[in-house]
Amino acid sequence: MEGSTPRPPFPDLPWCPVPNAAPPSFSIKLRILHGEVFAFGPGKAALLDAIGRLASISAAGREMGLSYSKTRRLVDEMNASFRTPLVETSRGGSERGGATVTPTGRRVLDTFRAMEAQAMEAARGGFRRLARDLAAPEPPGE
Repeated sequence: MEGSTPRPPFPDLPWCPVPNAAPPSFSIKLRILHGEVFAFGPGKAALLDAIGRLASISAAGREMGLSYSKTRRLVDEMNASFRTPLVETSRGGSERGGATVTPTGRRVLDTFRAMEAQAMEAARGGFRRLARDLAAPEPPGE
């Protein structure tokens, strides 16, 4: 209807009538520390998932926009941080080589994804309470 006020996307959250303003949101970045090293987090989870799909460390790195050396370093950090490797490699280049996610790697990835989902769910109620006190965002272009 012309001239009517749009309804807020989340009735129990405050909203701002500023055009093009996004509703309040939140994110959680879960990281697993092992000493001084980030043993596992969202980036390494995405890398492990890509290695599982592509069966290649280099292809997974390319898909994520990472150099091979950076990708290899991340895989080495993951493997060194757990009792058994998360990724196993075989030599031989593009014809015979490759990488596989080990059963431990699959278990770590599945557990991490479950932890992320649980953390988001646990924080949702607190976010709704906190969002009621957020100030309205500045209008675009000001």
